Amino acid sequence: MEGHFLLSSGRHSNRYFQCARLLQFPDRAAAALSAAALAIKADMAAGKLQIDAVVGPALGGIIVAYELARQLQLPAFFTERDDTGTMVFRRGFEVKPGQNILIAEDVVTTVKSSLDCAKAIEEMGGRIIALACVVDRRMEGVESPWPFYPACRLEAATWEADDCQLCKQGLPAVKPGSRKI
Repeated sequence: MEGHFLLSSGRHSNRYFQCARLLQFPDRAAAALSAAALAIKADMAAGKLQIDAVVGPALGGIIVAYELARQLQLPAFFTERDDTGTMVFRRGFEVKPGQNILIAEDVVTTVKSSLDCAKAIEEMGGRIIALACVVDRRMEGVESPWPFYPACRLEAATWEADDCQLCKQGLPAVKPGSRKI
């Protein structure tokens, strides 16, 4: 979508990638994530990765984690934010000590949600092995601390709120994401 958007990271952007509109169609979700799944499978077969489960941060990573896990024939579950905004496991989900985890996201801009999810995984003794996503929209200088498997890379301008070019033009921002900022 084109416009003026307040992202979950707190940054502002001129483009918003609403993956939920894609992921509502199982066949399109499967097709969109197939290249990332194939790359992950190839690295697993080559001994570069060992993955025991796929974890997605809620809300955007739930379907992505499920679909990647389906294609990789692994279990999938998710973290979600508690009342304080901390990413936690609920619903009986747990990571066993030493378990190798692939984090799966819808859109990666700052890697913040992935890092929050990783903290919850590591607190249970799990190890983050890699990060996968539907859309990589990271700005220059933002790196993933793990091997990274994006399904696609799309460009979009982003600004800190106090330096937003769209705010300076007086354009109102909308917040289409689910995270409370």
